[in-house]
Amino acid sequence: MTLSKNLSKHFKGVLFGGNWSDSNYRDQLSDVDWQMATSKVAGLNTIAQLVYHATYYLPHIASVLEGGPLQARDKYSWETPDIQSEADWQALLDAVWADAERLIAATAKLPEEQMWADFSDPKYGHYFSNLNGIIEHLHYHLGQIVLLKKLLRVRG
Repeated sequence: MTLSKNLSKHFKGVLFGGNWSDSNYRDQLSDVDWQMATSKVAGLNTIAQLVYHATYYLPHIASVLEGGPLQARDKYSWETPDIQSEADWQALLDAVWADAERLIAATAKLPEEQMWADFSDPKYGHYFSNLNGIIEHLHYHLGQIVLLKKLLRVRG
């Protein structure tokens, strides 16, 4: 299996399942409604904020892999859309799943020789470190989402 296909598999695993940790975004969010997604626990981020932030880069990275410019900005990664209904929450999740599928496909097609090339700008390092970093970032925030769900259920 090529490195590109392997990274694509890891994206798919953390987002849709089939990874060794047996935890993924689709399963963890399948029983979260908009009220749980937007509920605050102490001063922590909400599940909705974490989902938006963790997946903010997916369409932007896919765009670069498809030959476009990097247009993401860290300062926007926490600007979660206003969620006032189940329809709003489902719209966010639908966008996340579509962006995830796009990134998975684009990663699988990335030529191996490009893995070690500069990603968009030399200051960002190479493609591999960016793709692997996004996977690590997704896992990190997935753990937070799991803990928030448990805290919200205990709180009742």
